[in-house]
Amino acid sequence: MRRTCLLLAAAAMAALIAGGSAPAAAETRTSFRVAWSIYVGWMPWGYIGTSGIMDKWASKYGIDVEIVQINDYIESINQYTAGAFDGVSATTMDTLAIPAGGGVDSTALIIGDFSNGNDAVLIKGDGGFEALRGQPVNLVVLSVSHYLLARGLDQAGMSEADLTVINTSDADMVAAFATPDVVAAVTWNPLVSTILETPGVTKIFDSSDIAGEIIDLMVVNTQTLADNPAFGKALVGAWYEMMSLMSTDSPDGIAARTAMAEASGTDLAGYDAQLATTQMFFEPAEAVAFSRDEKLIQTMDFVRNFLFHHGILGIGAQSVDDIGIAFPDGFILGDPSNVMFRFDLAFMEMAADSAL
Repeated sequence: MRRTCLLLAAAAMAALIAGGSAPAAAETRTSFRVAWSIYVGWMPWGYIGTSGIMDKWASKYGIDVEIVQINDYIESINQYTAGAFDGVSATTMDTLAIPAGGGVDSTALIIGDFSNGNDAVLIKGDGGFEALRGQPVNLVVLSVSHYLLARGLDQAGMSEADLTVINTSDADMVAAFATPDVVAAVTWNPLVSTILETPGVTKIFDSSDIAGEIIDLMVVNTQTLADNPAFGKALVGAWYEMMSLMSTDSPDGIAARTAMAEASGTDLAGYDAQLATTQMFFEPAEAVAFSRDEKLIQTMDFVRNFLFHHGILGIGAQSVDDIGIAFPDGFILGDPSNVMFRFDLAFMEMAADSAL
């Protein structure tokens, strides 16, 4: 599940600063490890690893790539930040908050998808955001759900000061919503679908209302990628072979989606329903075009301001500009002398040009 936590993020960054556990210098290598966790847009990584697709692409470039499932999403990012993995599946928000904020220069190698309805604000009864004024709202604090709520409130001319945020784990969300004390919740699929089965529940806002802002990535260490382009080529080649496979209703495509559904605890119909509210970039050219759109800069400005105002844009950040974010056209948002998050299109463009 996609979530972040101030204490965990701060602990990971503090450990890096105190212990220096991140790689001090990358070098040419032949063995790599990437981590992933369960979420509709990241399930392909598990299948890539078990189906032999990753082995095929790694062999093509004379390397070995191990794909490891980590049950706890934040722990996977913490381990990547600490240097245990060369890449990790993560949202843009969590990449900026944890590895980039912790001083680990990271690159968005693959832009896989954005949530297009998977995340939602749910209330009991009727009404809009005004119905939340003075009310408790249950969500995972400092998660993409928290970000979604903040964006929705802003569009409604309100702020978090108009309500009370109650930290509730995703594991407890459905049970909590069934109690009379909970009047509203912000969460993600499959929890959204489950809660919406309750009579009298209204969805007042979802991620399709801020389409393109909750973005899911494969993030890799920038220096490792620079020193080992074969690593990037193998990952991207494997990913888009998988995208081509899972986007069809061929027997092999259905088998792949069925396997991913079972691995995520649902069935094919359930997984396909989650895909329907996820804007997957099945074609590399689509991801490239999305990355070149100036809206990405605006989105990352929203994200960094959310993180800064909640105190998680790096240890001791004095300004929203403390960390630099580099975009494909060379534009840098924030401090150009401290770029720690980069959007690199080179490898996705190779895939689009059939050059891998």
